[in-house]
Amino acid sequence: MPSPLTDEQIRFYRNNGFIVIEGFFDTDELDEWRRCTEEAVAERLGAPVKTLTNQNAPDTFYAQVFTQCLRLADTHEGMRKLIFDPRIGKIGATLAGIDGIRIWHDQALIKPPHGNPTSWHLDDPYWSFDSRDAISMWIALDDATLANGCLWYLPGTHKTARYDNASIAENMAGLFKVYPEWKHIEPVPGPCPAGSIVWHNGLVAHAAGPNMTTRSRRAMTCSFMPDGSTFNGKRNILPEAYYQSLAIGDVLDDPIQTPLVWHKNRT
Repeated sequence: MPSPLTDEQIRFYRNNGFIVIEGFFDTDELDEWRRCTEEAVAERLGAPVKTLTNQNAPDTFYAQVFTQCLRLADTHEGMRKLIFDPRIGKIGATLAGIDGIRIWHDQALIKPPHGNPTSWHLDDPYWSFDSRDAISMWIALDDATLANGCLWYLPGTHKTARYDNASIAENMAGLFKVYPEWKHIEPVPGPCPAGSIVWHNGLVAHAAGPNMTTRSRRAMTCSFMPDGSTFNGKRNILPEAYYQSLAIGDVLDDPIQTPLVWHKNRT
């Protein structure tokens, strides 16, 4: 991993809502992320799992946007070690300007050959907490290019976003029915070589193009929640028993469901 963030990188992230950091992982680190992701996804898809993957109906539009497998750190020890790395947590917290950071969920996002585009959307409105400081990392396990579906952003939209959203569906521009004022913001692509890391705010508008190649475009991601965030009433990925135990306004601090990975005042 590279040296600590520069002031310029922090300013860029906070102004635009995203940042691409190339060469974040060296060759050995990238190989480990690839190995753990491949193993964890294979285990998940090979088991009779009805939740935490979108591949139960593989011929649907959404299943062909990407193969999605969530919370792989729960089932794969190697992935858990990578996702729980406090050095990564510290970088996310520093970019977001928060004191402590918890894992919301990790997920593999593998866009298949000839895969569908990912329509414009926001992340945080899906989740069980509302925060303008939520942050996600997106690790390029393969070169992410304009041809195979790299990420695109509408810079600065995290500053004016509400907690309204559009689904990831066939209509690429559905989000602009919710936020018509964003329609003329010039999108910015984020192509990057394998081993790069992309960070983005949970309220910045983002999308991905189709995969026009014959090879998969693999990415491993993790969404993080600021320490101290509270329940907003949405279940999202919360287990039923935990969801039923919560009241709106309760702090989401369960050490299993939302583990703390870094805090400036704790080791």
